[in-house]
Amino acid sequence: MTDTPRPPLPDIGPVVSSAHLAESALPALSELEFAVTMINNAYQRWMVRCMTAAGGPAMAPLEVLILHLVHHRGRPKTLAEVCLILNIEDTHLANYAIRKLTQAGLLKAGRKGKEKTVEITDEGAKLCTRYREVREALLVRAARQLGHDPKDISRVASLLRAMSGSYDQAARAAAAL
Repeated sequence: MTDTPRPPLPDIGPVVSSAHLAESALPALSELEFAVTMINNAYQRWMVRCMTAAGGPAMAPLEVLILHLVHHRGRPKTLAEVCLILNIEDTHLANYAIRKLTQAGLLKAGRKGKEKTVEITDEGAKLCTRYREVREALLVRAARQLGHDPKDISRVASLLRAMSGSYDQAARAAAAL
């Protein structure tokens, strides 16, 4: 049996979900948007399932993010800080998530001057530790096996943070139209 040469693959262009948007002066931006969509959906699915595997109650992805953020550095956070750090525009969504986490006994309310704060409870801290253990065993181990240089991963993260500023600026401009 002789190997017949395969015809070359057609030039399919960038891998995107909206080819009409890729037909622009910067098609790579559409590639980035599709990749961000894919990673966002996968990341949200991961957070929820990791929290369940860690023994936590059913949580929405935003609740998982807020729980870890409030635990970050072991100091109380205000609603404004939570929203600023996580780039949340709709404060009522963050407030609702905080209320649910407080009712579950994972966060507790406090005060810093006139401002309301939230901080992690012992139960919440234990759950964050268990989440970290599950994450290490399942996600970190698998990610390390891919062999990517950690510096490259940090560069991608830096690029994504910088791009978030471009999207925020464009969103403000669009709102002014």
